Amino acid sequence: MEKNGKLIITRQKEQDRGKVLSAFYEDGKATELSCFGMDEEQLLGSIYIGKVKNIVKNIEAAFIEIEGGILCYYSLREKEEPIYIKEKKGSKLSPGDELLVQVSREAVKTKAPTVTCNLNFPGKYLVLTTGKKQLGLSSKLSLEEKERLRKIAEPFLTGEFGVIVRTNAARASKEVLEEEFERLSKSCHRVLTMGKHQSCFSQVYQEPPAYAAAIRNIHKEQLLEIVTDDWKIYETLSLYLSEYQPEDQEKLHFYQEERPSLNRLYGITTAFKSALQERVWLKSGAYLVIQPTEALTVIDVNTGKYDGHKKIRDTFLRINMEAAGEIARQLRLRNLSGIIVVDFIDMEEDEDRKKLMEFLDNEIKKDPIKTVLVDMTPLGLVELTRKKVRKTLKEQVEE
Repeated sequence: MEKNGKLIITRQKEQDRGKVLSAFYEDGKATELSCFGMDEEQLLGSIYIGKVKNIVKNIEAAFIEIEGGILCYYSLREKEEPIYIKEKKGSKLSPGDELLVQVSREAVKTKAPTVTCNLNFPGKYLVLTTGKKQLGLSSKLSLEEKERLRKIAEPFLTGEFGVIVRTNAARASKEVLEEEFERLSKSCHRVLTMGKHQSCFSQVYQEPPAYAAAIRNIHKEQLLEIVTDDWKIYETLSLYLSEYQPEDQEKLHFYQEERPSLNRLYGITTAFKSALQERVWLKSGAYLVIQPTEALTVIDVNTGKYDGHKKIRDTFLRINMEAAGEIARQLRLRNLSGIIVVDFIDMEEDEDRKKLMEFLDNEIKKDPIKTVLVDMTPLGLVELTRKKVRKTLKEQVEE
């Protein structure tokens, strides 16, 4: 039924509040799940004229107010170059200053949203930035592709913007990249111009709905089909694709069957329930216990009902390898971030530990969000970090 690279987007009505459920399937398994409010304004990635309310020197931060009275955290440690709306003397940030800011991280529990003065304009292949006026290339690109893309992208550097070439740019033609650069440049110029003529706290640029914008983060080779059964969502996606990703327009399909529903056909509600459970069973009969805490996420690997008849060494390696693949999937599925500590089953041989670490490293590289395998501690605990961008799946569902 499900095939590799299918994105399903549907609406679930819950207590008269419509929620958009998004599920990305690879090889028949859900690898990414997201939940959004139907008419929820996209805060993440949007750009505002903010006003500095106060400077907190002891934490090297400022708090900046944007539209709706939302107070946002701004780090002074990054030493960014603010884009001021009004001329001012000196370059030091001070209360009352009005500047262009972009929301770079959503609010999480008691933490305010984070904003940056380094404005980013992401496309499918490129990201334009007002920060460092340099060329950056995705570390996931091959050396051959990096060299080819460097030659194409270097002429884009005119001193106005920095350019980051994304993983999706692999094998993209020069014409396609030039076209996207032109579109992103126009967006950036429009924002910088509009910002000078709009009132304080107003929104200068709004990101597309999160369920649409998320499409550009899926590797192009993996995205084969986009399916929805909601006409409003279909129209939004069609408009987004025609404007930002016309090459993917033909992948969008409208599901018209009344029975079974798209939700039931793909078991989306069931996938969400499973992704919120603490215990995850593996095919071998072993299982994971995933416990997010305030400071980090702890994952424990257990032999469970495993009934292998091989040597203990082979048994433990096999369970750990299976667990590693599932852990990489669960990080994406639940959108876990920050510090992640994994307690694999103890293995005595260095060769087995090395094999496990290499396999886990390869699995997490498939994640569109930056995930780093740090090390294995002397106690045998494996440490990872995953960049925080959006709320965890649990937080999205409970909103």
